[in-house]
Amino acid sequence: MEEYYRFIGLFLILIGWIYTTYRAIVGLKKPMHLPFSILYGLGSFLLFLHSLVLNDLVFMVLNFFATLMPIINIFLLFSRKN
Repeated sequence: MEEYYRFIGLFLILIGWIYTTYRAIVGLKKPMHLPFSILYGLGSFLLFLHSLVLNDLVFMVLNFFATLMPIINIFLLFSRKN
């Protein structure tokens, strides 16, 4: 039963990030600030590596997307400055 909670939690977090990132892409919401995006992205990447060593699929997927979202936000920040 514990496995279901992990995957439901993963799904809910991913849906929230996808929704927020989509709103930033279409211009309904401002992207995250650059320093926050960099720190969040690097921290998530290190946690991804840690979950890879532990072979924990749920946290691998979660931290992979937690790393990807700030990368998208950094791209949006630089693309909208031009």
